[in-house]
Amino acid sequence: MRFSFARIAVCLIALAPVATAGQDAAVPEPDGYRMEDYRAPTPATLKGARVLTTAEAADLWRAGGAVFIDVMPQPPRPAGLPPGTIWRDKPRRNIPGSTWLPDTGYGALAAATEDYLRNGLAQASGGDRKLLVFYCQRECWMSWNAAKRALRFGYRNVAWFPDGSDGWQEAGLPVVEGHPAPGRP
Repeated sequence: MRFSFARIAVCLIALAPVATAGQDAAVPEPDGYRMEDYRAPTPATLKGARVLTTAEAADLWRAGGAVFIDVMPQPPRPAGLPPGTIWRDKPRRNIPGSTWLPDTGYGALAAATEDYLRNGLAQASGGDRKLLVFYCQRECWMSWNAAKRALRFGYRNVAWFPDGSDGWQEAGLPVVEGHPAPGRP
């Protein structure tokens, strides 16, 4: 029995570095937008943008020093519901004061959705004067894509908050029920 236990222990010790190596590997920053599998590990960086921890995001929020942009998608009303069926959107809890621009973090956007993002950012930021903080959920590429798109639009004061509403709530910070910004296509 001891011999078998010793063999198992040696095997586990030998395999431990292999099992954790993939978890520690950095996710590379792609040249373009993420086009699929949006709920997956994200890079630690976004070229041209500042990356925020939850503590840094909370400090900016408390100081009123930034505009928070939530890009979490909003599920559409299912097609083919019988007439008279009551449909209730799933509530989105976001950072107080956020501008929610749903569905604007996909890799490819329809022209109307891209216009909605452009107009929403212009209205929320007052141009390029305020820091724009993009977020969604932890391990969600949509906020990364939206922040990258804002940089492409010419915004230079851009931050990405990768822990998003998950990290915010885990830190015990307040959330409120969000509502999409007007003008959604």
